[in-house]
Amino acid sequence: MTNELSKSKYFFLILILGTLTALGPFSIDMYLPGFPAIGKDLGVDPTRVALSLSSFFIGISAGQLLYGPLLDRFGRKKPLYIGLVLYVISSIGCMYVSSLNGLIVLRFVQAIGSCAAAVASVAMVRDLFPVKDNAKVFSLLMLVVGTSPMIAPTAGSYVTSAFTWHAVFLVLGIMGAMILAATILWLPESYRPDTSMSLKPGPIISNFLLVVSEPQFYTYTFAGAVSFSGLFAYVSASPQVFMDIYKLSDKAYGWIFAGLSVGLIGSSQVNSLLLKRFSSQQIVPVALVCQTITGLVFIVCAWNNFLSLPGIIALLFIYLCCLGFINPNTSALSLAPFSKNAGSASSLMGATQMGIGALASTVVSLYNTHTATPMAVTMCGTSLLALFILLICRRNIKTAVAATPGAATIAH
Repeated sequence: MTNELSKSKYFFLILILGTLTALGPFSIDMYLPGFPAIGKDLGVDPTRVALSLSSFFIGISAGQLLYGPLLDRFGRKKPLYIGLVLYVISSIGCMYVSSLNGLIVLRFVQAIGSCAAAVASVAMVRDLFPVKDNAKVFSLLMLVVGTSPMIAPTAGSYVTSAFTWHAVFLVLGIMGAMILAATILWLPESYRPDTSMSLKPGPIISNFLLVVSEPQFYTYTFAGAVSFSGLFAYVSASPQVFMDIYKLSDKAYGWIFAGLSVGLIGSSQVNSLLLKRFSSQQIVPVALVCQTITGLVFIVCAWNNFLSLPGIIALLFIYLCCLGFINPNTSALSLAPFSKNAGSASSLMGATQMGIGALASTVVSLYNTHTATPMAVTMCGTSLLALFILLICRRNIKTAVAATPGAATIAH
C-alpha cells in the first residue's frame, strides 16, 4: 500500500476501478445463458449467436486503440464519460433487435463504449499507484472482476427465465448508468491532459510503434494475450458444450460457470501472496507450462471421448487457475516501462488481448462439431503458442524494469 493513500481511500479506488474493469466481462457473461432463447427468437442456430460475442471482442479491441490516445490527450475522465454514455445507449438498443446481424452490430457499439472503462482503469492503476505495487493492484482488480463470472451468468439465467433475454440488456444499461454516476462523483482525475499529444493518425501510429518496440512490452503483451485467448474460446464454446452436449439447463450452466470462475479468482489472489517471495517473471513461465500441460491433457481426452462432465469441469478449473497467475503478472510487466505513454500502452495491450481473443472466439464459433474438441484444440494451441512467444522474445529484453522481491514486483 502506498504511503499517500489511506486504507479507506485505497479500498474505494480499487472498488471503483474494479467496477470499471468488470463492465466488459459482465457484458460478456450475463447473456450467455440466453443463447438458446436468443437463437430461437432470431431464427438462427444458438451456436451462431456466439458471433455477437466475437463482434463484442472486436469492438473492444478496436475501441481501445481509439481511447488510448484520447486518454493521454484529454485526461482519463472525459473520454470515459463518452464511452459509458455510448454503452448505456447501445445496451438499450440491444433490447429491440429483430435479427442476428442487428445484435452483432449493436454489440460491437456496446463494446466500443465499455472498452473506455477497461482502458481507463488500467491506465489509472499506472497513474495512481507506484510501479512496484502494480502487480498487486491488478490482482486485487481481478478479485473485483472475478465476481462477474460468478454473478453474471447465474443472474442472467434467472433474468432470462423470469422475463426474457431482452431484460438482460436492460440490466446492463442500468449498471452502466450507475457506474457513470460513481465515476462522475467519486473517481479523481489521475492524469493532466497532455496538449502535446497529437490526435492525427501519423503521430498516433508513431506513438504506438514506440510502445510496441519496447521488448518488455511486446514479450509479455503477446505472451499474455495469446494465453488469455484460451479464456475467450472457453467463454464462446461453453454454452454449447454444457447446454447442448451435456444437456444442462441454463440455470445449471450459470452455476457451473460461476463455480469455474472461482479458479480464476482464487489463483489471482494466491498470486498476490506469491509476489511476496517470487517475482512476476518467475511466476509467468511456470504458470504457462502448467497451462500448456492442462491443454494437452484436455485435447487428448476430448479427441478420444474420455471427458465426463466432472472431468471437463476439473480440466477447465485447472486451466483457469493458471490464467489467474499469468494475466496479472504479464499485464504488470507489459506496462512497467511506461509512465508518459501509459494510456497508449494500456490500450495497445488491451487491443492485442481482445483482438487475439476475438480470433479464438470466432474459430470456436465457426467449427461446431457438437463435441468439446474445438474448444480443447483452441485452448491447447493458445497455451503452446504463448509459451513459445515467451521463451523466444524474452531474450531481447536487455534492461528490465525491476522491483524488490517482497514489494509486489515488476521485473524480468
